[in-house]
Amino acid sequence: MKKYIVISSHTAEECRLAVKKFRQYNAGFFTHFNWGCADNDHTAYAIIEADDHETAKMTVPPLFREKTRVVMVINFDPMETKDKYHSGVRGEG
Repeated sequence: MKKYIVISSHTAEECRLAVKKFRQYNAGFFTHFNWGCADNDHTAYAIIEADDHETAKMTVPPLFREKTRVVMVINFDPMETKDKYHSGVRGEG
């Protein structure tokens, strides 16, 4: 499985509704999410293992999926000498 960060935004006005819907929709994933609301960043963040972007997005209630971003994240091996992700990128070196 691949690892994804799920970034689901909502407005301050939607905040209570978002928490309620996340709790109701998938209680198993609710504890995976961290919320920026206390710092006026009305976004839920989670790192999820999933087969693909769409599967990771399914952890978010349908009402909030349109505003949700899903980004595959990786770890770099510090011992690996060949970087297959950044070859030919300007500023390399």
